[in-house]
Formats: sequence, C-alpha cells, structure tokens
Amino acid sequence: MGFNAQIAQVFEQMAAMLELTGADRFRVNAHSKAARTIKDTASDLEPLADDEKELTKLDGIGKGTAAKIAEFARTGKVEEHQELLGKVPAGLLDVLDVPGLGPKTVKLMWDELGIESVADLKKAIDAGTLAGLPRMGAKTIENIKQSLEFQESSGGRLHVGIARPIADSIVERLGEVEGVERVAFAGSLRRGKETIGDIDILVTTSDPDGAMDAFRSMSGVTKVLAAGETKSSVRLEIPDEIGGRFGGDAGAGVQVDLRVVPSESWGAALMYFTGSKEHNVRLRERAIKRGMTLNEYGLFEDDGGDGPPQKRGVTPAASESEEDIYRALGVGWIPPTVREDRGEIDAADAGGLPELVTLADIKAELHSHTTASDGAMEILESAREAKSRGFHTLAVTDHSKSSAVAGGLSVDRLREHIAAIRAADAELKGISILAGSEVDILGDGTLDYDDEVLAELDVVVASPHAALTQDSKKATKRLLRAIEHPLVHIIGHPTGRLIERRRGLEPAMDEIIAAAVEHDVALEINAHWMRLDLRDSHVRAAVEAGCKIAIDCDVHGPGDYDNLVFGVETGQRGWLTKDLCVNAWPKAKLHKWLKKGRG
Repeated sequence: MGFNAQIAQVFEQMAAMLELTGADRFRVNAHSKAARTIKDTASDLEPLADDEKELTKLDGIGKGTAAKIAEFARTGKVEEHQELLGKVPAGLLDVLDVPGLGPKTVKLMWDELGIESVADLKKAIDAGTLAGLPRMGAKTIENIKQSLEFQESSGGRLHVGIARPIADSIVERLGEVEGVERVAFAGSLRRGKETIGDIDILVTTSDPDGAMDAFRSMSGVTKVLAAGETKSSVRLEIPDEIGGRFGGDAGAGVQVDLRVVPSESWGAALMYFTGSKEHNVRLRERAIKRGMTLNEYGLFEDDGGDGPPQKRGVTPAASESEEDIYRALGVGWIPPTVREDRGEIDAADAGGLPELVTLADIKAELHSHTTASDGAMEILESAREAKSRGFHTLAVTDHSKSSAVAGGLSVDRLREHIAAIRAADAELKGISILAGSEVDILGDGTLDYDDEVLAELDVVVASPHAALTQDSKKATKRLLRAIEHPLVHIIGHPTGRLIERRRGLEPAMDEIIAAAVEHDVALEINAHWMRLDLRDSHVRAAVEAGCKIAIDCDVHGPGDYDNLVFGVETGQRGWLTKDLCVNAWPKAKLHKWLKKGRG
C-alpha cells in the first residue's frame, strides 16, 4: 500500500473513532475530508510531507492535518490515531460498517452493553440483551440481524456493472405499472461510482399502493425489509446471468429501496437522493446564505416559521426539476457524475463546468481482442458490432507473446494476424479496422515485441499484466519507460487493478501523467466495470495536466461494448472533455495522431 493510501486510511479511521468517542462534528468532518482529498491526489505526498506550504494548498488540508502527514512520514504513525486506537476497540469499526447502524447507535451499544465487535453484536442479539436499549424494538433488531446476514452473504459493495442492469430492469418494470408517471434510479449509481451499497429507486405515481405492491412482488425478491406508504425496501437476489458472468456477485443479494415522491417535488427528491451528501450540504449552505432552505421537497424561502415548510403549505421557489433548483440557487447545471464536492459548485460559479465527454461522443474503440488470442469474436464480427454502434474506427489489439495464458501471439502469428486485419479492413466498408496489439509492459519497462515488429502496427496499447505488486518506485520507472517509447500510443489499464479484488500498481501518477503529456501518449480508462482503470481521481489529475485519455472497452465479446457507459461516466467524474478524449476525435484527427513515430 502506497503512502497516500496508508495516510488516507489513518484519517478515515480517525474520523470514525472521533465520532464514536463523541468528538464535535467539525473535527470528524475535517478528518473525513482530509482522507478524501488524499485519496484523490495523484502526486505522492511523502516527498512533500515536510513542506507545510505545499500540503496546505490542497483543499481540506490545514496546518493540523499537514502536521499529521509529516508525523506519519517520519515515524510511520500518528500519535493521535494511536491514542484513539487505545480508546476505541478495533472491532467497533467493523460494527460501524453494518448497514443501518449509525455512530450514535454503535456508541450506545458500546457504552451500555460492552459491544466491541460484530461477534459481540451477534451474541447480544441471540441473548436478547439488545432489546434493553432505547428504541431497540423487535423489528429494529430483526433488521440488524438481516443486515448482518446480508453483509456476510454479499461480500461487501456491489460493482456498478452488476448494479446497473438490475436497476435498469427495475425501472423498466415499474415504468409499466399503471399509474406510474416517472421512475428513475438515484444514489451513487446515478453518480457513476465504481461500487454501490444499495440501489435507490424513485417514482411519482397516482397509485402509490399499486407501485409498492408491484415492487415488493418482483421476481427475485427474497425478503421484504420494509413496507410503508411512501418507502419500501427489499432484498433482491442477483441473477446468475448478471452476477456470474465474470465470477462476480452471483448468488449474492442487493438491497433496493423504493420511494414514492410527490410529482411536484420530483427534481428536489432526485437531487437529494442522488447526493453526494457533501454536494448536498454545500447546496444547503448556499440556500441558507440566500435566505432559503433546501430539502427533498423543494427549495423554499425561509419565512421563519416552525417546522418543515412543505408541511405548512409553503409554495417552493423550485422543486419540479433539478435544473430549476440549480438555477434558483444561481448555479449552472451540474451533472450527477460530478456531484462530489470536488470544486464543481465553485466551477459553476466561475462560468460553468467544462462540457464533459458523453456516450454519443465516442466514435472509436482502440483496445479489442479476437479469437486470435482470448476474444470470442472474429475480426469482421467485432468490426460489424463496432460499426453498428456508429464507430468510425476499430483497433484490433490481441495479446502479445508473454501473455501465454491469454493466447498471446508470437511474432510470426502476429504478422499473419496483421495480414488478416488488413484483408478485413479492405472487405468491410464504413469503418476502418486497424492492426494493433496489446503489448505487455514487462517488469523492467521493456516491451514484449522489438521495435521492428512494433513499427508494423497501427496502434500499440502497452499494458502491465504481471508483477503487479511492485513497489511504487519500481512501478513508476516501469511505466515511465513504456511511455517514453516512441512507438507507444496508449498505456492500457495503467495500474492493473481489479476493483475490490486486486490493488494493482501504485505508481506516482503525477510523474506518469507528466510523462504522458510530454511524449504525447494517452492514458486509458479501461471501461470494464471490474477495472475502471484509470480511476476517476487519476483522470481528474490527467485532465488538469492536459493529458490525452482513451476510453476503451477492452472488447472480448459483443457485450463488452456495452461497458462503454461505465468508462464514460468515470471520465465525467474526472471532468474529461471531448477534446482530450482520443476516441471522440474525428477519424482524420485520430488517424493522424496514430501515425506518430512511424515516419
């Protein structure tokens, strides 16, 4: 684990422990924000640890936080963190992760019943002692028990690529229910986060009971967790055809919440339940400064009355659409994918966010595999699929010789493959089929083919596949050497991570980005939902440096083209614009760039 990841984890733990020990909200939030900032920072903070001036330039890093970073760099620990660990049992942090349990409840369990771990919590449930706590009725206890079982069976958060088709299916089903007027998913899924905890669905309907009944009786529902007039929660089994495709979340389950909201409050509710929490807090603060109040029912003038304005019959200044609310607050439209309190509101104030790349902008796939290596499609089959999606270019980039497990091509096989690609390009009109290779970046940074062979290719995607546990310095040198190679166009999935499964390389991303800019190399967002590598924070740093980005599906089968949406959303989360995304360029511009280094 790199320095940034280590110190971010320290601040995350400190925030949780401060909350459990009853510290004031400001201290909790300060540590939480510091953790988010550090995780989003592309540069390695260890060399800057003693430079307070540089550290405090980062949003959310004050003098106190900078001092803790410096202390960790010197000693490998933070004294205040150690003191908190002495006060808070380590197992209590695991209790805090149980869905439905907040810090106040966990603290009460700890203080009153001595619950210090998940095992203690289970014993208290079985012994019946949990029922002695205030507001701990039978239904609440049963929900906690179910949350524990669900947490164990689901194995944690759900990949976005698993959650999205489930959410789309629910939206489609509910859209067909009589009386339903509008339906959409919200939450972190709408923001395009790489993993989600649960799925939030909103509807407006003239028949709330009908919508609730249809929701709770959907196929795949294994348990109804709550059944109210305006909110229902169910546990939904993940179908094998969705979860099992990549050895992922098959057999697990996901919690889905449905909320019926008033039609006139649709925009406010969608904004509120989309989040993020931090973004919403900033909007509420802005509303207060303007003498207004913002909640899930609308934006209201603050008339000084007691109680929620919607319950007193106050007419909202804006509520029906998110656009209306942003406009009333004096803020330009902010897409859901960037609502993370990472400067988006300030940018909107300063003249508007940049125009982010969209799914419709993508016109080329530059990383694809065929049956020549480990793909499932022939060259023409993949090209026809790409053409049907409106692409002007497809690069066929089968694996190089070192990827033996993936059917990597020897030099002789590669040259035969190039000839087959050229023939397919001549046969199929309306799309350019380019000859390329996904060339392994070996452990020392050399490439898997020599320069003579690389020069025969139209596209070189250089990717790390092995030795993914190298330390940060070796990983950085390895990738820099590949970037500096004059025949490389794209660095594919630069860290080699697999979300929730493999950490991958942790290079100094600021150095990688600077070198990519200098050598006119694009860094890839691999759009497969198990990779999303580059991650969004790396994309943001790359965009700020003016680095080119490729969004590729790493196509192995027809369905992989559908993963493009996840790559685009990751790009949007990093504020990627069309002009920096090579896949969004016109054909002539893209092909001119691809000819670099080839005479």
